Amino acid sequence: MGTFERYLTLWVALCIVAGIGLGRIIPGVFAALGDATVAHVNLPVAVLVWLMIVPMLLKIDPRALREVAAHWRGIAATVGVNWLVKPFSMTLLASLFIGHLFRPFLPAGQIDGYIAGLILLAAAPCTAMVFVWSNLVEGEPHFTLSQVALNDTIMVVAFAPIVALLLGLSSIVVPWNTLMVSVLLYIVVPVAGAQLWRRSLLRAGGPVALARALGTLGPLSLGALLLTLVLLFGLQGAEIMRQPLVILLLAIPILIQVYFNAGLAYWLNRRLGVAWCVAGPSALIGASNFFELAVATAIALFGFQSGAALSTVVGVLVEVPVMLSVVQIVRRTRGWYERA
Repeated sequence: MGTFERYLTLWVALCIVAGIGLGRIIPGVFAALGDATVAHVNLPVAVLVWLMIVPMLLKIDPRALREVAAHWRGIAATVGVNWLVKPFSMTLLASLFIGHLFRPFLPAGQIDGYIAGLILLAAAPCTAMVFVWSNLVEGEPHFTLSQVALNDTIMVVAFAPIVALLLGLSSIVVPWNTLMVSVLLYIVVPVAGAQLWRRSLLRAGGPVALARALGTLGPLSLGALLLTLVLLFGLQGAEIMRQPLVILLLAIPILIQVYFNAGLAYWLNRRLGVAWCVAGPSALIGASNFFELAVATAIALFGFQSGAALSTVVGVLVEVPVMLSVVQIVRRTRGWYERA
């Protein structure tokens, strides 16, 4: 690893501080960037996500996708954690921490909203950012792409019933435009663009040209990741400063949920004899959340100023730092994993 990559934790911390500070100094700029949305999907963030995930997508050889069936154990573990464990474990954690332990420290009228937002956050697995985490743990790219596609398919059918069950609502207003725009911007467009670029590189210079492009894009991808942090924390800097205790208390069940589900998926893969290059992205997919859909659904159901909307925004804020810590854990435990 180079110096830049080795001190990534430091750069993340500095970008969080810089984002909060710049959000206070030039709020108008961040407000303009925050308003650049289509169906609640932020376009500047989408561009940064493209820069982050293209290196991963360039590694994908379409001819190798048929080999993904060999990783069925990893797929089963990931699907089980995403859809049979995560929404229900978050419901338990939200009820325990927000509904009971932290209740005296939170606004009484927002308790139910906070719990609802946390459930919405956990009910949809992540899509685009998973490519970033998988790339950082040297994950099997074909497995990652196939698992993301499978999760998107399941989400269309299962998201509304699970949320309705856990929130006790008779009907859920799913923002389908947000879901479809997100899949288009975060999956279809970058995958298609990366494949066209891959073919062009291979025709022009073969594997050497592809390897050279990947080497050049590595720092650019990490730079886009850090800029995303600055943007996210800049957009929410005022909210963080206005009610820091609420943000902190809401983050606690989210953090526990991330580490629990990542650890469970990682352990299941190890027990099933799955290769580490599949177990890593499996754990990360099991832990991360589709925050764009969660935020949009919370706003549609409860309103922009609701406790539910704030809970989902806290999920956005902690997503990148906490997932980078999971990446670090997965990388450092590779020896332990492979001894099995």
